[in-house]
Amino acid sequence: MRIIAGRWRGHRLKAVRGRSVRPTTDRVREAWMSAIGDRLRGARVLDLFAGSGALGLEALSRGAESVVLVERSRGALRVIEANVDQLGARDETRIVADDVFRFLKRVEEPYDIALADPPYGDGSASRLVERFVEAPFAHELWLEHPVREELQLPPGAKTRRYGDTALSRLQVDE
Repeated sequence: MRIIAGRWRGHRLKAVRGRSVRPTTDRVREAWMSAIGDRLRGARVLDLFAGSGALGLEALSRGAESVVLVERSRGALRVIEANVDQLGARDETRIVADDVFRFLKRVEEPYDIALADPPYGDGSASRLVERFVEAPFAHELWLEHPVREELQLPPGAKTRRYGDTALSRLQVDE
């Protein structure tokens, strides 16, 4: 796994090991970041279910002002710490060791962009959509989920397919 573009382009990242881990592929990550485009510049980004931190660190590499990486797995948190240190990104990152939904209860001011790659098949994607609709924690939520998963997306949400993977964008009405 590597950073695809920006100031850290080509830097290799450590990956979380284990059969239950499903990192976002470079292809999907590139499509994701390209779709967000210039809105990353200067953005306050939230990376939920951060895993290795690759999504949030890619956003930083492409010009985000800061990123908060939320993950509860101890093994994944060690990988995030190593990746942040390797890139020298301590000043621009905050690593939160917590359950995503518990963390979201404490968000007071919406982030600019939230990126989420929840575990497949455990209902987290649906819960995240519900939480976003009830109390938006970002101006935009970008959610990776399996194409086969039936999500109740709000009006105006847009979904793009990449093989068996879907990326959905939910936005707060301005």
